[in-house]
Amino acid sequence: MDTTKKTIIVFSGDLDKVMAAFIIANGAAAMGDDVTLFFTFWGLNALRKPENVATTKKSFLQWMFGKMMPRGADKLGISKMNFGGMGATMMKMVMKQQNVTSLPELIQTAKDQGIKMIACTMSMDVMGIREEELMDGLEYAGVATYLGEADEANVNLFI
Repeated sequence: MDTTKKTIIVFSGDLDKVMAAFIIANGAAAMGDDVTLFFTFWGLNALRKPENVATTKKSFLQWMFGKMMPRGADKLGISKMNFGGMGATMMKMVMKQQNVTSLPELIQTAKDQGIKMIACTMSMDVMGIREEELMDGLEYAGVATYLGEADEANVNLFI
């Protein structure tokens, strides 16, 4: 077991929860740990490009998922008191006033620190998300890859 390895499953698509995952990941990487973030289901929304991207044909349900889900880190709502997006806007305002790093900045810091970000291919298939719709620099794999990473880690979180 490598005691300097951390893994985090990012299942939630809520701004506050995704931020927590990136804050923990960046903190661990800053301490010298190897970190893997595994994005599955709603967590994949944080990785979506903000612009509409032309893709291969999708089923009607996959197309609907794509239309209804937030497109990228800046569009995520918060888990409590979202109020149709107003809660996330207010949270971002307070964070800016308090000099808290934004989610897009946390994601860039994670990339800069070499944090491994894996998009779950099974979840992508179910939700109709294509590689070209996600940000650059990701890896694509299934649960077996995550479990291999987790077997080597001393901390495994599910957010």
